[in-house]
Amino acid sequence: ERQRRGCEEQPGGGGGGESVSSWEERSRGGAPAGTGDGFTMAIRKKSTKSPPVLSHEFVLQNHADIVSCVAMVFLLGLMFEITAKASIIFVTLQYNVTLPATEEQATESAFLYYYGIKDLATVFFYMLVAIIIHAIIQEYVLDKINRRMHFSKTKHSKFNESGQLSAFYLFSCVWGTFILISENYISDPTILWRAYPHNLMTFQMKFFYISQLAYWFHAFPELYFQKTKKEDIPRQLVYIGLYLFHIAGAYLLNLNHLGLVLLVLHYFVEFLFHISRLFYFSDEKYQKGIFSYLCNSANLTCDIFLRFSLWAVLFVLGRLLTLILSVLTVGFGLARAENQKLDFSTGNFNVLAVRIAVLASICITQAFMMWKFINFQLRRWREHSTFQAPTVKKKPTVTKGRSSRKGTENGVNGTVTSNGADSPRNRKEKSS
Repeated sequence: ERQRRGCEEQPGGGGGGESVSSWEERSRGGAPAGTGDGFTMAIRKKSTKSPPVLSHEFVLQNHADIVSCVAMVFLLGLMFEITAKASIIFVTLQYNVTLPATEEQATESAFLYYYGIKDLATVFFYMLVAIIIHAIIQEYVLDKINRRMHFSKTKHSKFNESGQLSAFYLFSCVWGTFILISENYISDPTILWRAYPHNLMTFQMKFFYISQLAYWFHAFPELYFQKTKKEDIPRQLVYIGLYLFHIAGAYLLNLNHLGLVLLVLHYFVEFLFHISRLFYFSDEKYQKGIFSYLCNSANLTCDIFLRFSLWAVLFVLGRLLTLILSVLTVGFGLARAENQKLDFSTGNFNVLAVRIAVLASICITQAFMMWKFINFQLRRWREHSTFQAPTVKKKPTVTKGRSSRKGTENGVNGTVTSNGADSPRNRKEKSS
């Protein structure tokens, strides 16, 4: 009754009381007007709107699904007779030639390929496939590792770049090595320049070059899909352009044998670099997950990878082997060939101007890579020296701290206690 009177005297709820109307609403089981239910309000706040269709965020979030739908259009076109002729240009390799069986190969005929303008359509389709594979690796492998490792934004982007490129380099090295072994490139190095022009390719050889061009072309839209920083875009555009320039040059000039050997050699060295950087990032994060298992199972190999020593040695050797093979093939092998006339119909580009241009582009690229490598090593040495410099200066300060502790063991804030050696009681004992 006393609370009821207090509510009647203070209808506004002052002093911690409630109004009559609110008290009656609660007695009926309802909430006061204007307050609402806390649980329902929390649910309403959590609800987020999806980005508008074909907006910037929508394309970034669903680019893999969009590209998959576009690729499915070409695959579904193979099912209908009207669109099959157009879809085949995108999906399968074009410009095939069937050579009859000879005395050496009397069992079966050979199916070879040459390049043409329709290869652009095939490169476009497999560029879409590369975007889909890129998204699968990013979502199901790299993103899970990133959530566990808790990288910063800068290391997050570098980790993703190294993860994608290491997977691509490993796959390309294995595939290219298989082609080299199957076509006896290792046992007979003269295949690099013998019987030039190499305008006819096997299925594996042409599909390898189509896949390489498709992958590096897919790197351009990935700069947008992965939200690459503006300061990183020029660097990535440079090495993407260099890859496309050299791969397309070897493909169009019918130097596919030399290009395959140099790509396998270069990809192997780059694979070591990116796998070393992955180990380096994992070591900074206390070696969690799969990287700790690899490091604990092989401490010596992990230490070599973390210091980039193995990559540094093989990088220099790779540049030397690239120059040696290029000069040996273009400067000596093709220079001594009998047919040295420019002929676009047969694909013969064995003339002096083309040879000089090929050697100049290879030498300039190798010099550029060595210059970047030297700058990278100098920067690492500077960071290592600056990291060790403070540790040398801290040694005398540690000894001072120990001596100061010994001096203050008998005193607090500069005052001498009764337990010290210079206390009055000790002085009396000494005098006596």
